[in-house]
Amino acid sequence: MIKGLITKIESKDFYVLTGQNKTYRCSLRGKFKKVFALKKDKLFLTDIAAVGDHVEFDINKNESGVIHSIKQRTNYLSRKAPKQKGAGYRGERLEQIIAANIDQVFVICSIFEPDFNNRTLDRFLAASESAGIKSFIVINKSDLDDDNKIEKWKELYENTGYEVIASSIITKMGMETIKNFLPENISLFWGQSGVGKSSILNVIFPDLNLKIGDISNYTGKGIHTTVTSNMIPIDNDTFIIDTPGVREIEPYGIRKEDLAHYFIEFTQFLKNCRYNSCIHDHEPDCGVITAVENNRIPIERYDSYLRLLATIEDDLHF
Repeated sequence: MIKGLITKIESKDFYVLTGQNKTYRCSLRGKFKKVFALKKDKLFLTDIAAVGDHVEFDINKNESGVIHSIKQRTNYLSRKAPKQKGAGYRGERLEQIIAANIDQVFVICSIFEPDFNNRTLDRFLAASESAGIKSFIVINKSDLDDDNKIEKWKELYENTGYEVIASSIITKMGMETIKNFLPENISLFWGQSGVGKSSILNVIFPDLNLKIGDISNYTGKGIHTTVTSNMIPIDNDTFIIDTPGVREIEPYGIRKEDLAHYFIEFTQFLKNCRYNSCIHDHEPDCGVITAVENNRIPIERYDSYLRLLATIEDDLHF
């Protein structure tokens, strides 16, 4: 058996990188499909294997491979899969795995084209926190920030506890800072379509030549050009994962009573709630609500929390 790392998935083909820097196009052994079919109603997954998975495979005569085992993951990042057309009853949302075994996530947003949306950013952050993965915030297109809006959001999220990097591919602001965080890590770049994930990576690593897209004149949102997560080796210990841009993000598998734990500035106030089952919405003597009233939690973050709380359990099985 040969050990390898899944770096890309296209349809039923899994591209596996070995320690000798050779990539094999592999398929899954039949047993995985059989087991998956039997357990489909229990797993609620869209994929069996994911980019970032460590696997063992053997090679056929035609130099393609067959994956025989998938190693246990240290973590994985996921979201609710897009709702199936015509789905009208509870429980039809599956879990879409973005990638596995990640060291850190760079959530990329833009201040303009598309406009900065803190509620969307907070959903990306909650998904990363629920997976136990360290997050960085990158606010891109600072060259378009004529009103200095980035400074407000940078201060808010830095006070919350996040590292925030203002960036621009035009002026090269922030590029060196991002690059300095990458060595000896598996770093995933995630965000909405059109915010500039691939463009940032092209500036930091010019040889990548990743495809980039434009902004739709009709919707004002990005047109995504990356269609599948793609893990790119920079050196033996450094990998980056470029992901498809998304229009919307819904974290998967979080209960209402647990959501506050993934808004990191809430956690110090949870012990002040009268009820252990408090969801910090309407309950009396709630430590989180009191902290909001006393300006110790930003109202913008609490508003994001309430909006996410309203839908977090929709279309899920527990």
